[in-house]
Amino acid sequence: MNNPKRYLITSALPYANGLKHIGHLAGAYLPADTYVRYLRAQNKDVVYVCGSDEHGAAITIQAMKEKTTPKEIVDKYHEILKSNMADLGISFDIYHRTSSPLQHETAQEFFTKLNDNGDLEVKETEQFYDEEAKTFLADRYIVGTCPVCGNENAYGDQCERCGTSLSPEQLINPRSTLSGNQPIKKATKHWYLPLDKHEAFLREWVLEEHKSDWKTNVLGQCKSWLDAGLQPRAVTRDLDWGIKVPTPDGNGKVLYVWFDAPIGYISATKQWAINNNKDWEPYWNDKETKLVHFIGKDNIVFHCIIFPVMLKLHGNILPDNVPANEFMNLEGDKMSTSRGWSIEMEDYINDFVKKENGGGMLVDSLRYYLTAIAPENKDSEFTWKGFQDAVNSELVAIFGNFVNRTFVLMHKLCKGKVPPLHADVLDEKDKQVFEDIKIAKEKIESLIEAYKFRDAQFELIDLARKGNKYMQDKQPWIVAKTVGENGQPTPEAQKLIDNSLHICLQLTANLAILCNPFLPNTAKTLCTMMKVVDKMLAWENAGKPKLLSVGYSLREPQLLFRKIEDTEVAEQIEKLKLKAKKMEEAKPVVESTPEPIVVKPTIEYDDFAKLDLKVGTILTAEKVAKADKLLKLEVDLGFETRTIVSGIALHFQPEAIIGKQVVVVTNLAPRKMRGIESNGMILMADDKDGKLHFVSPENKIDAGSGVS
Repeated sequence: MNNPKRYLITSALPYANGLKHIGHLAGAYLPADTYVRYLRAQNKDVVYVCGSDEHGAAITIQAMKEKTTPKEIVDKYHEILKSNMADLGISFDIYHRTSSPLQHETAQEFFTKLNDNGDLEVKETEQFYDEEAKTFLADRYIVGTCPVCGNENAYGDQCERCGTSLSPEQLINPRSTLSGNQPIKKATKHWYLPLDKHEAFLREWVLEEHKSDWKTNVLGQCKSWLDAGLQPRAVTRDLDWGIKVPTPDGNGKVLYVWFDAPIGYISATKQWAINNNKDWEPYWNDKETKLVHFIGKDNIVFHCIIFPVMLKLHGNILPDNVPANEFMNLEGDKMSTSRGWSIEMEDYINDFVKKENGGGMLVDSLRYYLTAIAPENKDSEFTWKGFQDAVNSELVAIFGNFVNRTFVLMHKLCKGKVPPLHADVLDEKDKQVFEDIKIAKEKIESLIEAYKFRDAQFELIDLARKGNKYMQDKQPWIVAKTVGENGQPTPEAQKLIDNSLHICLQLTANLAILCNPFLPNTAKTLCTMMKVVDKMLAWENAGKPKLLSVGYSLREPQLLFRKIEDTEVAEQIEKLKLKAKKMEEAKPVVESTPEPIVVKPTIEYDDFAKLDLKVGTILTAEKVAKADKLLKLEVDLGFETRTIVSGIALHFQPEAIIGKQVVVVTNLAPRKMRGIESNGMILMADDKDGKLHFVSPENKIDAGSGVS
């Protein structure tokens, strides 16, 4: 949308069931905050809303673990999450909560309108029921074997190993997490959103209208869902905790959390409007509003398929873009709070920000690195060594070094004031810096508009790098040694000194404006050093060559960034390993019930005999495009070579498994995965940590040998 009248920006509502890690920050909150700060600098009408997602099974499960009530859980974690986000500079206009009376009212009105208009279907279906616990089971209370990757502890809504969205009916050997028993099916009535009736609209809106401006990973996931065929999806569930279904026959039922949560964006906007004496309706109903959802890839289907159908039926505007990010891994493994392999936002704040006098520099250091490795198009990885290198080699050695040298030399050679610019000695290198500033501004602007924050930040640091090179080329400290009889630089030498430092100071002022969306604390410190008000950070000033007036006195330089020491890196890595070890050791204690041993139903020998198992040798292996978890394998079976697609890419590097002997199910019906026909299945075993291992012969044998 060109020239929207206003902007409404949302970040995915985090579950208020525990601490959130820096992967969440990098995925949905930091990029949104960067975009919003950029819009505010342009004086746009923009509202940035978020809040805690406080309903659903994840909350009740956490309450059971902590032996308390769902309300006490959400009250506790709402405040922690709100505080953590603020401490890391995430500048929401409002951080709301879905347990608020306004959210209950808004969600019930939304449901009622769709129901009254005939946009929902009522069905009596059989749902999983735990006879021992005497309750219907929410999806998260059911675990079983994932039909895609074989993970035996997949949840009823999603497999956390391969990321596949599931329904409980798809699980193999489902069992209740409450009792460990196999649930039964029991009749219950629910309201459904008939997504299948809206496929044509979604294909046109997503795959055609947005084929050129949405990310390929977003379009790919949407296309995959649409190609598989959409099904009606229940919008209510049998549960005590949540928003009551507002119908006479809705007793004992609540709105499903996936239906309730995105409506939280609307109630948050309403609350913001109440707090600021504004009208909320244009932000959701006026087509001149640009709505942008910032999310992680696990939320794509909800924000690109389901919620848009809800909005369309309710008469609201649709999102202009959903720039979803992929996942961020940690030190060679998937980030996971439950396994202790994560860096919680709270931990970073306590270990770095709160321990530091003026901890804003450590906030910006984290923001910088997370943006530099942002998982914008594929999964990325946080390492403490990478964090140290980014801070020390880029923020300290390039950005901080340039600004510090400029201010030190300005005080030493120009009496602490902005020197004049002398046109008679202006050369091509001087002129090039002004051109570089203008070009950098245009590039950063264009990249931010395209949601390419990683590339935009690179242009920022590259401009500082050019400033360093210019300073080194000009060497005003050397020019200052050309002195006259009075021991001071000659008039000609002083002109050259003035020009180089004038240009470096104007570049510094531009860096303050351009870094503000990314490094807000740094921008404020620079304003303090230059003795200018925050108004100078208006985006319209970026690219201008005369931001600081000649003769204006400036303060002494302040430290913008500090180095990250080797000892700090070592401490954090040791802390990470220790936390993961403690979580593993504590696992049997914190679980409410022992993990049931899954025993599959007894089969006859004839059933087993139907499997044709043979030893194969992996000849080639390569990653499947746009599928982080899949490897395409060419396997020698002795009598032929088969193409097999296997979901093992997160566990093995392609080059490391070439020549590996494996056991293959050779008579499995072919299946297309990401457009590749897979002819067989590799047998794998997974250990208690979820790590995959090949089932292989003890000694090398001929490819094609039978397994019995």
